[in-house]
Amino acid sequence: MPADRDFAYGAAAGLFGDLLLGDPRRGHPVAAFGRAAGAVERVLWRDHRGWGALHTAVCVGGAVGAAALVSHAVRASRRASFALTAAATWAVVGGTSLGREARAIGGALAAGDVDVARERLPHLCGRDPQALDEDGIARAVVESVAENTSDAVVGALVWGAVGGVPGLVGFRAVNTLDAMVGHKSVKYRRYGWASARLDDVAGWPGARLTAALAVVAGGDRRGAAKAWREDADRHPSPNAGPVEAAFAGALGVRLGGTLSYGGRVEHRPVLNPAGRKVGVDDIERAVRLSRRVSWGALAVCAAARILVRKKRCRS
Repeated sequence: MPADRDFAYGAAAGLFGDLLLGDPRRGHPVAAFGRAAGAVERVLWRDHRGWGALHTAVCVGGAVGAAALVSHAVRASRRASFALTAAATWAVVGGTSLGREARAIGGALAAGDVDVARERLPHLCGRDPQALDEDGIARAVVESVAENTSDAVVGALVWGAVGGVPGLVGFRAVNTLDAMVGHKSVKYRRYGWASARLDDVAGWPGARLTAALAVVAGGDRRGAAKAWREDADRHPSPNAGPVEAAFAGALGVRLGGTLSYGGRVEHRPVLNPAGRKVGVDDIERAVRLSRRVSWGALAVCAAARILVRKKRCRS
């Protein structure tokens, strides 16, 4: 039981650290993992799914193994375990940086400086900024806040509750690899297949928890539940669909529609079609909803870990 409470306290401390400090400007552990994964890719890359699966196994397995070794080394000290959990949580979550980038773009749009908003948009998502007007940028930001609430915060907390520090690190490794090689470009269509599929599996529980908490914490619970139920499956992503649909309903806006990635135009179904068009003010509302969802996820994950272990001890 103390170890489970230590995880809950450590995860809370890490989330507070992210709230106060955001991501480190230099020496970010996730960036270090990305460089290591890039080095592995330079050695292994072949236009073949098997080599891509090996790349995924080496990178994710190495990250999880290293985290497990460190966790094992400090397990005898509650203070050290707490500190490790706090540091790992702070390193893998990115809610504050997500909010800062979204608000910076929203501020530029509110000031009428669409060019600055276009310059900052690539820091948040992979859309083609030059193809977007003010409304399109605002919609892209809200969609990115919704999706990244799951990817950058809630998913990590879910796997931390399941597997402790190795779970936290493993989820972030999977998510980072997907961002690096999981997209459907000519180079990575086969090589990145394993990373993309593993990210879908790892992100499944966090996406559903994010959507559920958006329903609870949003301004329109009935609308959020309705949009999740009716529109989530229309999205091409099995995990982004529930999250974006629930956020759309909670905020009372329409998401989805036409967008452009890397010069490729996609026509996606509209989520919550009864909602209104996204406005600049909705960016701040989405950031606030994201923060409520993040803290709600911490409470749910910490409580679930404690209760599950308590039942195991009684059985």
